[in-house]
Amino acid sequence: MYYIVDKICFLFSLLPLWALYFFSDIVYFPLYYCIRYRRKIVRKNLLNAFPEKDLKVIIKIEKKFYSFFCDYIVETIKLFSISEKNIRKRITFEGVEEVIKQMSNDKSCILNLGHYCNWEWITTIPLHLSNNNNFSFGQIYQPLQNKLFDKLFLKIRSRFYAQNIPRKSILRRIASMKQNNKQFVIGFISDQTPQHSSDQRWIDFLNQDTCVFTGAEHIARKTQSVVFYVDIKRLKRGYYNCKFVLLSAKPHELPEYALTNMYFQHLENTIRRDPPYWLWSHNRWKRPRTIIN
Repeated sequence: MYYIVDKICFLFSLLPLWALYFFSDIVYFPLYYCIRYRRKIVRKNLLNAFPEKDLKVIIKIEKKFYSFFCDYIVETIKLFSISEKNIRKRITFEGVEEVIKQMSNDKSCILNLGHYCNWEWITTIPLHLSNNNNFSFGQIYQPLQNKLFDKLFLKIRSRFYAQNIPRKSILRRIASMKQNNKQFVIGFISDQTPQHSSDQRWIDFLNQDTCVFTGAEHIARKTQSVVFYVDIKRLKRGYYNCKFVLLSAKPHELPEYALTNMYFQHLENTIRRDPPYWLWSHNRWKRPRTIIN
């Protein structure tokens, strides 16, 4: 089944993006109006995050989110075959020189980002930093329950030389990189709901009491890595810009949880700047504090 779906996705990805966006426009209507995919969750999340906005504005954001979500799907499928030249044109990175500068003293780097815009295309970062053979690139991921989709996502996320690192294996993988005298650049997407056993902390995020991951901060402090936030903007359909924002070059000198608070404040600012492009369909606030504790 995997090979069948893989071939179908690959053949579909060979279509030009304008044709894929035509398909996205077609899918939007039944997804939003007929299937109503997670409509209640999206509406609840938006209302709670933006209590100052009236219902008409919320619905406008909601519809724009679903339209973008359909774009995200076809853009992700496009990763099966998109050329290096084309992806370099469609997603650009600002501040690469600063990342290299901060890593010049044999330091490693942790990138914090969220499920905002097309986070799958962020896996192309190695194309912009790979001139240094001493860098190892990776992204942390939580294995999907559906093994078929898990294998497909692992394939496209590693197309441009980034390693897929399971969340539970991160410390072991970092130790291996250090033994091989490799500096690492590892991306953490930390805006989903932590499991009960995960390192976690409660903060105010998008106007709600929110349990968040703290693992990225703990690893940054332990490895004395440089920490950046990746601020993503959608310039227009199919085009993105990512800006590396330095959070700290010396995270081990900051108070505990300072980095976590900084990351979520930056992420909230990004979301509030242009709300439709965050993953509102995720049931982010499904567990109240009393149950998690």
